[in-house]
Amino acid sequence: MKGLAHIAVAVRDIEEASRFYRDVLGLQSSGLETVPEQKVKVAFFSGGGADVELLEPTSPDSPIAKFLETRGPGLHHLAFEVDDLEAEMKRLRGLGVSFIDSAPRPGSHGARVAFIHPKSAGGVLVELCERPSRRSP
Repeated sequence: MKGLAHIAVAVRDIEEASRFYRDVLGLQSSGLETVPEQKVKVAFFSGGGADVELLEPTSPDSPIAKFLETRGPGLHHLAFEVDDLEAEMKRLRGLGVSFIDSAPRPGSHGARVAFIHPKSAGGVLVELCERPSRRSP
């Protein structure tokens, strides 16, 4: 584990939520991005240390839409950066960790991601992310 990459927050309106992080807290925005595979629109904000990722569903069947329906807006997951996602998944499976994802999938900013099932992480959804600059050619 390289460290905490971001803290994700599920929101109903990404523009409205962005105003708080940008205008009130003064965090720097890296813009909006849609991740079709995960049916979400994302906005990242940085202010030193880990980023804050806002997640807005783009479809009623998005996992984020389901999360908002049952839990409302708020903390969705913690993401940790890794150098080699496949190797880390193999290591963690060897320790009995269950994953939601059987293999890495596309994430925002060209990253590859995999989610650890909350039952293996004390009730917290945990994402492992491998940034494109970390992958071998």
